[in-house]
Amino acid sequence: MNEQNMYDKFSQNYDRFVNWDARLSSEIPFLLTKLSALARENSQKPWILDTACGTGHHAIALAKQGFNCIGADVSAGMIDIARENAINQDVQVVFKRVGFGDLDAAFGSAKFDGLLCLGNSLPHVLGEENLLKALADFRTVLKKNGLLIIQNRNFDKVMAEKNRWMEPQTYREADHTWIFSRFYDFEDDEQLTFNIQILTSQAGEDFTQEIISTSLWPIRKETILKTLKKSGFKSLQFYGNLEGAEFNGLSSPNLVVVTKAG
Repeated sequence: MNEQNMYDKFSQNYDRFVNWDARLSSEIPFLLTKLSALARENSQKPWILDTACGTGHHAIALAKQGFNCIGADVSAGMIDIARENAINQDVQVVFKRVGFGDLDAAFGSAKFDGLLCLGNSLPHVLGEENLLKALADFRTVLKKNGLLIIQNRNFDKVMAEKNRWMEPQTYREADHTWIFSRFYDFEDDEQLTFNIQILTSQAGEDFTQEIISTSLWPIRKETILKTLKKSGFKSLQFYGNLEGAEFNGLSSPNLVVVTKAG
């Protein structure tokens, strides 16, 4: 199953899988701290592009805080639900189906004050050449000194420990229960197969199961550092999560990078 098809399929369950109230309450304050400088520097509301935006909740939350937001995702299913979420929350956010490497072509002369790439999305580019292409695309659509914020899993830790399993997530709605279990297959070519097992039960009946999968490239800190510099970014800061914790290669759950377009 390719990346687009996987996330089209997963889009129907994505907002069940993520506890958005908890996630946004922990992550939006950090994002606002970093993006607030853009607001101070602009006489008009800053424009933020949320790439790989999924079902749109970060873009919607930032729009509520006064930013002009556009969301982009390669998955048509995710974009459809993002648009529904914006309507349901009475928030004006534009969502467009476009993937990494194609942002400049999609948005033309538009330049953004800030760009987000969250939720371990960037490792879906498979290899250094594709990473360089994606980051160069980010640089092109950003204004000079525009802010880029990336959130990946800490693959220095993942690859050192080779721990396949992540904590399962459970969601209940009326008499329906979903269990989402994620795990990696470590492949010989230094790539990963990322699997999501979805268990579903209704009215106390036996669970049914489905597994959806896609490939990931485990981007380590030194790789992202080197490639960002090569792509024209500067002033790199590293954090261990989207709450601003110090990055530790052995223990941090995430690698968060905050950098500026040169």
